Amino acid sequence: MASPRSGNPARRAQHEGTAPSPATWRDWIAAARPRTLGMAIAPVALGSAAAFNAEGFHLGIALACLALALCMQIGVNFANDYSDGVRGTDAVRVGPGRLVGAGKASPVAVRNVAIGFLAAGAIAGLVVVLVSGRWLLLAVGVVCILAAWGYTGGKRPYGYYALGELMAFLFFGPVAVAGTTYAIIGRVTEDSLALGAAIGAISAALMLCNNLRDIETDRAAGKRSLATLIGRRASKALYVALMLVPFVILWIFSYALAYGFAVFAVLLLAGPAMVIVVMARSPRDLITALGLTGMTALLYGVGLAIAIWAGPAGFITA
Repeated sequence: MASPRSGNPARRAQHEGTAPSPATWRDWIAAARPRTLGMAIAPVALGSAAAFNAEGFHLGIALACLALALCMQIGVNFANDYSDGVRGTDAVRVGPGRLVGAGKASPVAVRNVAIGFLAAGAIAGLVVVLVSGRWLLLAVGVVCILAAWGYTGGKRPYGYYALGELMAFLFFGPVAVAGTTYAIIGRVTEDSLALGAAIGAISAALMLCNNLRDIETDRAAGKRSLATLIGRRASKALYVALMLVPFVILWIFSYALAYGFAVFAVLLLAGPAMVIVVMARSPRDLITALGLTGMTALLYGVGLAIAIWAGPAGFITA
């Protein structure tokens, strides 16, 4: 009689005699997806700049918000590795390999690492609440943790119901930027909402590009991403639209900032990313576009934050 098929990719591979070598420290670092960390840094930079523009700043709170964002981003990356791996969605991948899906690490180990980073993010969030005294942020933090796990985890992961791009826009955009501003000065400003929409659009574009790359494997695995629902052509058009939104918002801000127009140099990355996505003929063509999109988010967020800090006069001394 045939042995039952294990739900653990690592054990199944060992049973079939095709087990890969155990994950190295390089594999674990790669699983944290360092290229996505710009999506955590940029919103905090913009939210801090918006607070400074409103004549308020607190370095300790800003650093705690940054620690929170980085831990949450890494945590959700490991959570996705775990959840997609045990569901079998990562059985065939075009992009970077996953620990669970490739059988390099046990699901329990990856799950525990994910929980560890999410817990560290929760601790950083608690520090933000205690230092700032903004107790409303506790509720926001709980929602963020649930959203981080619920992307691909749980019985009804929203990432499997074409909601990934919307959630990326909200949580890496207005929630992260306005949340940082609120933590520092106790209120949400119009600037923080506009800046949140800008960086949120890039976050949604990054998610869409990732799902466009995986459109065939997602369809085969039964994952209903936005790309699988609207198709390649519409996904490419939407990606371009999302990537242009931040520069429309930048155009408005740039008139009041000495260095605002300099941030348009980020188009040197965003432009090629849009061209690659439009012209892509295979999933592998989109891997480069993903990297460029991530760098666009980081440089746009940090660059515009610096421009806001410089203000109308720039960095000059009397």
